[in-house]
Amino acid sequence: MSKDLDTKPWWKQLWPWLIISGPAIGAIGAAITIWFAFTQDVDQTIREGVVKQGLKIEQVTK
Repeated sequence: MSKDLDTKPWWKQLWPWLIISGPAIGAIGAAITIWFAFTQDVDQTIREGVVKQGLKIEQVTK
């Protein structure tokens, strides 16, 4: 009896890439979320002398 052995290297198999893709997509999504959190932190001016910082609205003192 001869057995058909799969002798392809691991990187040519489908299953390792399917298993690796889930955590890789999650890590990329987390990196994008962290990037947005640090770069989009701009205080919005509502009107003259009033600034919105996150959910808090406060008057700017000069």
